[in-house]
Amino acid sequence: MAGLDAALGDGLARLDGERAAALTDLAAALAASPLGPAVAEAAEKIAAGSVTDEHLAALAGARTALFGALHDADLAALDAALGRTRAEWREPAAEAPAPGGGPLAGGRSWLRELAIAGWRGVGPDLVSAADQAVEALLADPARRRLAVLLDGLAAEQRAASPVAAMERLPLRRWADLWARALLLAREGEPAAPAETVSGRLLILGADAHEHGTVAQVQAHAILEPAAGGPPRLVRTAVSAGKVDTITGPAVWRLPHRHPALLAALAERRALEIAELPLLPGGDLLWDDTRATVGEPTDPFATARVLLPLAVAPPVPPLERHPVRIAEPVLVEGYGSDGVTLGLDGITLPLDARRLPARGPLTPRLVAASSACIGLLRRDGDRWLLQPLALQATVKRAPVEAHSGDWALGVTDPRIAKAEARAGDPVAVLRERAGRLLRK
Repeated sequence: MAGLDAALGDGLARLDGERAAALTDLAAALAASPLGPAVAEAAEKIAAGSVTDEHLAALAGARTALFGALHDADLAALDAALGRTRAEWREPAAEAPAPGGGPLAGGRSWLRELAIAGWRGVGPDLVSAADQAVEALLADPARRRLAVLLDGLAAEQRAASPVAAMERLPLRRWADLWARALLLAREGEPAAPAETVSGRLLILGADAHEHGTVAQVQAHAILEPAAGGPPRLVRTAVSAGKVDTITGPAVWRLPHRHPALLAALAERRALEIAELPLLPGGDLLWDDTRATVGEPTDPFATARVLLPLAVAPPVPPLERHPVRIAEPVLVEGYGSDGVTLGLDGITLPLDARRLPARGPLTPRLVAASSACIGLLRRDGDRWLLQPLALQATVKRAPVEAHSGDWALGVTDPRIAKAEARAGDPVAVLRERAGRLLRK
């Protein structure tokens, strides 16, 4: 895999003996699989200088399959250790192939040029060439995921320009994005149908994702179906556009159109949901009008009682990558130095990079904690724990803090005072935008 990623970094038009051998090794690794013949042909033809969409699709498929195997092995080991039951993936019926041209062809064309030039060959002209493909894809709601992915990859490369001067290229990340985009750009990708669910939603914790132009809040929860049956592990997310000046606690003001979800996070309450779509991979498509804020709940009690019984969702094929693993767990009775947790002679590193700047969780509070609801993530050959909620003793008093505690406003007086002095950037930008629209 490292050899293939390095070849994409240098460009498939400039394969030396070592890079060509990496493609041959990739074909050998897949020789016994259904992809074997296609990958072997692609490696041979690309080494000879012929790069077609079919050859690149074979490479992307091989890369995705190998990372999928790593993901499945990691997740199976984790499920066995936790005693977690996971539903089986049901392959949806294949769609009829779509026409070969149109926006998808434009996306594939840009991805092909990118692979031929390699990351080191990326320049302003090549990055800008993605704009036309992205614009055409955005016009079709069914292709929105691919459009955003291509736009994000192009934006990262534009921000890194001149790429050839970079001291260290993000080979693995850009190859991940390239391979996923190439497979999404294939015609006839089957769409997994959603089911409709109702019941009581008990939130375990919230994970906030933030980039320069967008922020997302993803809540991990347990669903008690109204129709009966075992509890289910689910996720739901809401997103909002932003600018670079909106950071820290101010980000919580962006998803204001979802008051029920924000109230459930900030006040630790249950949600009664009615007929929300649930994708096979465990993602609820959130609609605040179909949710009612219920009684107060204790996420730690929910984790202790229901998490061992909850059925985890299956993982869709294109999501099977080790970096995607984020499994809710409850850890208790440990000791911590703020960097690692120690329990029964085992040391578990903390994912300190993911401690949110928009919530009350801090390394100091982690060090004082004795119980944690978190997400187990895979980073290379090790597991990391990302805290979502903590129970601790501070100055001999019990303290409980959750990543979503500030969803309706900062509750720490010191930080709230600093926020008030700095002003509300979201309100200022909304006022200016309204003034421009009125003009």
